[in-house]
Amino acid sequence: MDYEPLSIPDVLLIKPKIFEDQRGSFWETYQAKHYAEIGINFTFYQDNQTHSHHGVLRGLHFQIFQPQGKLVRVAFGEIFDVAVDLRRASPTFARWIGVYLSADSKHEIWIPPGFAHGFYVTGPSADVLYKVTRPWHPEFERTLLWSDQHLGINWPLVDGKPPLMSEKDKSGLSLDTVLSGESDPIYSAF
Repeated sequence: MDYEPLSIPDVLLIKPKIFEDQRGSFWETYQAKHYAEIGINFTFYQDNQTHSHHGVLRGLHFQIFQPQGKLVRVAFGEIFDVAVDLRRASPTFARWIGVYLSADSKHEIWIPPGFAHGFYVTGPSADVLYKVTRPWHPEFERTLLWSDQHLGINWPLVDGKPPLMSEKDKSGLSLDTVLSGESDPIYSAF
């Protein structure tokens, strides 16, 4: 497999080696040894999958304690995947990165612990699969507001229409609220 660090260098775009012939194609979606060689030396706790319709936006989710690293890929369709650096000591703190992932490209993105994560479905629908490094703790989960002007995420909204979202995601916290500690007085950093 090949990989490239993105503009936030800890976030990696992973390009698996695809073997194709007249029958179709084959590729490894994960092998611990190869991922450890590029610095992804984590034990993955579980695999998750979502099916989302066109125009759905999920996120931006993060955990204030026991943050999750995520290895994300698309089995069907296409998404615009976003990660926001919430690691206070990071030189890229409060910056975001977005990449298109699709079943056709077969690329993956590695998002280390300490990031908020979300995606927007740009195709007719999408099946997104992701491995996580820690279990989900609903009591620690928070949602960063997808449209926070401080972040300025350039979501590729179709025809400028508002995305389809859960009520929880619509009412996410602003970055200023997260940083001020108003939402979680005991939370200070990842």
